[in-house]
Amino acid sequence: MDREEAKRIVEALLFVSDKPVSIDTLKDVLKDGIEPAQVREIIGELNGEYAASCRSFSVKEIAGGFQMLTDPIYSRWIAALYKKGSDRLTGPSLETLAIIAYKQPLTRSDIEIIRGVNVDGVLRTLEERDLVKTKGRLDAPGRPILYVTTNEFLQHFGLRSLEELPNLKEFQESDLDFVREPQKSGVINKASVGDLGT
Repeated sequence: MDREEAKRIVEALLFVSDKPVSIDTLKDVLKDGIEPAQVREIIGELNGEYAASCRSFSVKEIAGGFQMLTDPIYSRWIAALYKKGSDRLTGPSLETLAIIAYKQPLTRSDIEIIRGVNVDGVLRTLEERDLVKTKGRLDAPGRPILYVTTNEFLQHFGLRSLEELPNLKEFQESDLDFVREPQKSGVINKASVGDLGT
């Protein structure tokens, strides 16, 4: 198989996949002795071709693999085509998800101590959306369940790994104003936000 054929095969695989495809998976499908570095070069060439022809999509590295994604500037037209309801997360869901992302693994009671409110419903919603999952139990009385983020979380936020999360020290307090808005079950105060970085 020549380089051009390999490139078109990689393009076809990424085009049909609804999830990120790892380099190893692409290498295994291609066979013929193509190395991971060559697969990465092929993806770079594809992105170069897309950029040169001003395409509305490109291949992004997210959640441990590569996925063909449209440019976000076209999202309103895509949403109109699918007439999809909002997939936005609520303030409490985002806050809970941020706590888990930065402090994982942690228990429901750990999250509630930071947030100052019950999180049963929010955790259930995040699990249903496959953004968090359980990962064992804490070796403590009652053996509480531990929560961590998922690959779907990385995909949803376009991250390669958790290391790409912004450092909490980079945020200004004004960046976190949304967490001081009243919630149904209480008000989040500055001390709660400060607990994220500890």
